[in-house]
Formats: sequence, structure tokens, C-alpha cells
Amino acid sequence: MKHLSPLLSSFALGLAVALCAVPAEAAPAKKKPAVSKTAKKKAAKPKVAPGAITAGHEASPGMKAAAAALALAAAGDASATQAAQALKLAGNTPRAAADILNTAPPEAWREPDPSHLVLMEFKLATQPEPAQVLMELAPQFAPQHAANIRALVRGGYFNGLSVLRVQDNFVTQWGDPNEGPTAKALPAEAQAKLPAEFDVALAGLPLHALAENDGWAPLSGFVDGFAVAADPARTPQGRAWLAHCYGAVGAGRGNEIDSSNGSSLYAIVGQPARSLDLNITVVGRVLKGIEHLAALPRGSGNMGFYGAAEAKAPLMRARLLADLPAAERPTVKVLRTDSAAWFELLQSRRHRGGWFVYSPGRVDLCSAAVPVRVQGPGAPVGP
Repeated sequence: MKHLSPLLSSFALGLAVALCAVPAEAAPAKKKPAVSKTAKKKAAKPKVAPGAITAGHEASPGMKAAAAALALAAAGDASATQAAQALKLAGNTPRAAADILNTAPPEAWREPDPSHLVLMEFKLATQPEPAQVLMELAPQFAPQHAANIRALVRGGYFNGLSVLRVQDNFVTQWGDPNEGPTAKALPAEAQAKLPAEFDVALAGLPLHALAENDGWAPLSGFVDGFAVAADPARTPQGRAWLAHCYGAVGAGRGNEIDSSNGSSLYAIVGQPARSLDLNITVVGRVLKGIEHLAALPRGSGNMGFYGAAEAKAPLMRARLLADLPAAERPTVKVLRTDSAAWFELLQSRRHRGGWFVYSPGRVDLCSAAVPVRVQGPGAPVGP
């Protein structure tokens, strides 16, 4: 069984300074005192922070991508701040999140590709109707895993499996409880072996950055609603990866980094597990229904695995929204993180009013969840 083993950050300011740096004209030099050979040797290789850009050196594609993302974030934040100040001058209070979302125009919302949306139905002891969980796959970050999960879903692999593990304040994991000869066979279209897909190139990625430094990575933000962390200096192209925020879905693996294929999945149901970042392939996130996975009884075994005598919630079936009849298919919308509504929403979270006595003045990657709406026909998932 596969187990889970101030608004401009210092990085942003350093990046801006470095990108703008140019070699200065040489000033007339004064006669310098003699320097020992030891001192010269030490001075020959000055210590430079990882990823720093020195004057006269062209920025790498990764650093340029980071600078562009931060510039867009600064512009969006500035516009939202001006709008809030205008409201205040007019004697009005900043709008609440519900008002912002209810008035967001249609173009502020993104409709995910239905072939990337997986609707899972679990049988719970606490309710008669199936508990529905809607997951969006992230082929931009894990293309081979996303394709394999689609093949597993279309081949009926998940139908009849169950929740294997619920570890308090950590994860809920589902898949096949059996291994070896008794394990459920994979569909013919699915692959048993896939490479690890821990990160992708930052350059060329449509990252909508946050101004804040989240502490786990030099840069963070969102791509199509997915929480993303990045390091523009990790390689010349920079690297970016999906963060283990609440609701993130990953592919369970063994000790070998390429031992995941999407047949065993987990969702973060507790505090963000950022220490797992860059160690496991994250395949998507739960858009709706995470409360069902979070409320399941905790397993009594090691790491929250259920014992043989413990009841496991059956996974009745999993389907792609693209394969549902039109009469049953809901409309799913995710707020665009390049929209004015998103920047206003961020400002409302940074600068709290009303009941709040203290306003934090900042957000972080995992608390800045991107809103999702599911609408008819039928709207099978919620709330």
C-alpha cells in the first residue's frame, strides 16, 4: 500500500532592485592601502545569496517571470486599494466578501474543462444520500497523472473502493485496500508506472502572485485557482509546484519517488501540510465537498489507517463531469485570480472591518482560498 511518507516581501523588494540594477560608471579611485594575499583570496569570491542577480548580469527567464508576476500583483493591489480609499472618502465601508462575489461580472469567473472535473460519491453512515466530492485535476502541473486518473475513472477503477485512512488534522486517503494478487486490476488504458511530477518550469506559467512572502517559498500565488509556490532561482527557468493547502489532492506513493500512478489519492483535511511540497505529486484540489472527507471517523491504526474491523466509507463511483448527461451536469465556476473582484476580495481579507478589532494587513497562500460556485442543472455538489 502506498503511504504518505508588510505587502512587498523582502524577496520582491530584492528582486525589483536586482532587476533594475545597472553597472555604475567608474568614479576616480583613491589610492588604496595594500591588501594581503589572504584578503584578496577571500574577496575574489564574494558570497551571493542563492538566486540573487548582480549588477551587469541579465536576469534568467525564471527571475523575469517572477518579476512580471509581482508587477501584476502590485498593480492589482494598488487598484483595489484606491477603490477602497474612494469608498472610505465617500463615507462608505469596504464591501464584504459576499457583496464582492455577488456583484462579480461573468467574465470574472472561469469555467473549468469538464474533462478535468471528477465527481466522486461516497456512502456515509451519517446520511442516506451519497456524499459528493468534486475534484479538479491539474494537468498543467501533473499531466501524466491527470491523464492516468481520467483513464482510471473512465475504466471504473475507483467504483467500489473505499476510504483507507483518515488521520486527524492531516489527510483522508482512498484507494484499494488490497495489494499483490488480490489487488484490483487497473483498466487497460491506465498506466501502472509514471514518473514523479513534483514541479514544473515557472517561466511561461500564468502565475498570479501574492505580494506576501509565505515563508515556504520565495514566491507564491495562483494558477487557475490552484495554490502555487515557486522558486525563480531554482533553475534558469525557475520551478513552480502545487502547494499542500487545505483541499489539495495528491497521489500516494511508496519510498520510490516514481511509485505513484493516481490509483491511491489523498486530500488535505487539516492544516496545510507544506512539508510535503516537492515530495509528492499533487494532482489537483477539491472544489466542493471537502467537508465530507474531513468529517469521517479517524482511523485507529498507525498514521490513521483503518483497522480490519473498522468500517470504511465506500467510494460508490467516480465519474468525469464531461461524461455526465447534459441534464445532470452542473455548471462549475472558479473566480479568476486576475480579476478586479479577486484583488478586492484579497484587500477585504487583509483589512478586516466590522467585528474585527485587529486587522492583520496580510494574507497567506493557503488562507486566500479561491471561491467556487456550482450551479444547476441539479447542482449535485455543495454546499
